[in-house]
Amino acid sequence: MSCYLRSRSCPDPGPIYVRENGRLHMVSLALNGVPSSLREPRPLRLFPKGFSVELCMNREDDAARKEKTDHFIFTYTREGNLRYSAKSLFSLVLGFISDNVDHIDSLIGFPEQIAEKLFCAAEARHKFTEPGAGLRALQKFTEAYGRLVLCSLCLRNRYLVISEKLEEIKSFRELTCLDLSCCKLGDEHELLEHLTNEALSSVTQLRLKDNCLSDAGVRRMTAPVRVMRRGLENLALLDLSCNPEITDAGIGYLFSFRKLNCLDISGTGLQDVKAVMHKLQTHIGLVHSKVPLKEFDHSGCKTEGWADQIVLQWERVISGAVAGQDKPRMAASRFYGKRPWTEAPTKCPLADTNSGEKLQFYKEKAAERHGPLSKREAATSQDLKSAKKRALEEPEKEAPSSPSSRQKCVRLTVEDWDLLNS
Repeated sequence: MSCYLRSRSCPDPGPIYVRENGRLHMVSLALNGVPSSLREPRPLRLFPKGFSVELCMNREDDAARKEKTDHFIFTYTREGNLRYSAKSLFSLVLGFISDNVDHIDSLIGFPEQIAEKLFCAAEARHKFTEPGAGLRALQKFTEAYGRLVLCSLCLRNRYLVISEKLEEIKSFRELTCLDLSCCKLGDEHELLEHLTNEALSSVTQLRLKDNCLSDAGVRRMTAPVRVMRRGLENLALLDLSCNPEITDAGIGYLFSFRKLNCLDISGTGLQDVKAVMHKLQTHIGLVHSKVPLKEFDHSGCKTEGWADQIVLQWERVISGAVAGQDKPRMAASRFYGKRPWTEAPTKCPLADTNSGEKLQFYKEKAAERHGPLSKREAATSQDLKSAKKRALEEPEKEAPSSPSSRQKCVRLTVEDWDLLNS
């Protein structure tokens, strides 16, 4: 322990160490004739009073601090010591490119594995939520990788996302499943016109439930298929339910969808339902289902692809902005003592499963997946079996007139009957 003197004239020399016979000893000297016994012992101070530590990086801005620390990975050892290691060159380059992803000229021909890592790095930095730059960056990926970026998009009851991020949504290509239910788009919406674009000709499942559509909107949506054989020519599932402005004339525009296997027109303004059923069965081979089909339960369409988290980021940003705009309005209404304005909750008819009769249709070729056809198949299979048994029992009861006729009856086995019935 080092001892300090109260003398102001003589500075404190600090502890003095002496090595003797290979050992280190700390000695105390008497200064100015003051013996060591009269000096008060004080604890050893590592730093004098008034000493402070200030890191150099605190004097600079945040950008410079990030540049200094971004190249290292800080971890703790088992003993609790802080250890840092340098990042790999690939990680450094990937971070730099993701920070400037909107300045990339093109990604066509770039390896998909590295492109996915670059997309995830840009997504973690929220680059796709930036106005302007996010759209340019997203277009570079969709032009090069198509359905890998997004193959299925579910925007059910997300009309705010559609209105704010319309250009970003239109940049997606080669989608196979698109759910726009309960978005109140209307006949003149720009997104409905975009559905007829060649970039979305790969869509096989389209859900437009409760979108205020009429016969004019159906006519515009089917015009490229009817006239030029383009657009939604590969459509296999279509949901137009809960659109009361669609009448019998609007259903007639759907006859151009030759590959259509499932159709839902429940809740539409049909006048002659039996005539519409007959036309659908005659023109495109769709049969009315007596039970609800599982294809229209809205559980199969989900957002899938690299950009599945981007849609959630858009929704969080937009909902936060809307919540911030509502605060001044509520404060003003509270100040003037008026009743606060509340928007009526829009109930999406997706939950109304038992409202009215279901007008769902399916194609007879896809009979294995539906319940009504399984009973019909069972009845026809039983009739075929009974016919086989009767045909095999009748030659045995009758006496054969000649050996040639007996050989003809023996040749018709069960396998032969199966081949004839096929």
